Amino acid sequence: MPSLLEVLKFLGAGVLGLTLGVEGLSWLYRRLKPAGSSRISEVLFFPCESHCMESLFSDGRVSGDQCVCGETHSTALQSSPVDPFYRMLSHLLSARVSLDICVFSFSNFELSRAVLQLHARGVRVRVITDRDYQTIQGSQIGVLRKAGICVRHELSRSVHMHHKFCIVDGRLLLSGSLNWTMTAVQSNQENVLVTDHADIVAPYLAQFRRLWEANDPARHTHSPGNADTYAPRHHGHVHKGHYADRVKGLVHRAEVEKHTASNGHVYQQ
Repeated sequence: MPSLLEVLKFLGAGVLGLTLGVEGLSWLYRRLKPAGSSRISEVLFFPCESHCMESLFSDGRVSGDQCVCGETHSTALQSSPVDPFYRMLSHLLSARVSLDICVFSFSNFELSRAVLQLHARGVRVRVITDRDYQTIQGSQIGVLRKAGICVRHELSRSVHMHHKFCIVDGRLLLSGSLNWTMTAVQSNQENVLVTDHADIVAPYLAQFRRLWEANDPARHTHSPGNADTYAPRHHGHVHKGHYADRVKGLVHRAEVEKHTASNGHVYQQ
């Protein structure tokens, strides 16, 4: 008759084998499942017409008769939600735990409203944006910061943070050419890919985490004379090219603002 120790060893080996078997089947399923079997997979194309999105922000409680927006109401879209901006907002507002945003230009009021609403619900929101365009007239970045949302900007002087993607709850990716501006939504030829395919989402998650850490202000020296100035440390010393790069950035920003003012509109690439 086997001893108690032998029985325990046998049971332990069985549990281990079962665990490895389940993990193996899970891995095999992920590798062999059809490419189109993700729960969410679509491409949104812009531009699109202006519609009232109030029903999205009020859980559908607003009817066309109640809304005084003066625009085409989205009541028809509720039964057939094919409007790309409606779809994009719906995906964003589906967040329950986290929303990570990496976007070059952010001035769209309705997208800002969606992000603020998620923050108010307790969703953890993090934003990475470009250092020059975060202060362009009409930018919503300051609004987000005032609401308590953590925003970091690209600290490097030599490159722009030109990504346009976000990740909902660490599992749903929205990525494409679309800047988060009204011009991009209503006037430009743009695209946004939406997918929850794990093999596609994972590298974007890794890239966001890398950029979030790389642009942590605590890892750079801070100039008390300018709250928007961060100089990278190089072996304990401020890099010599820092100030020249800072001047170039300010000149570039001034040229953009001068150009947009002369044309009577706000830059919203």
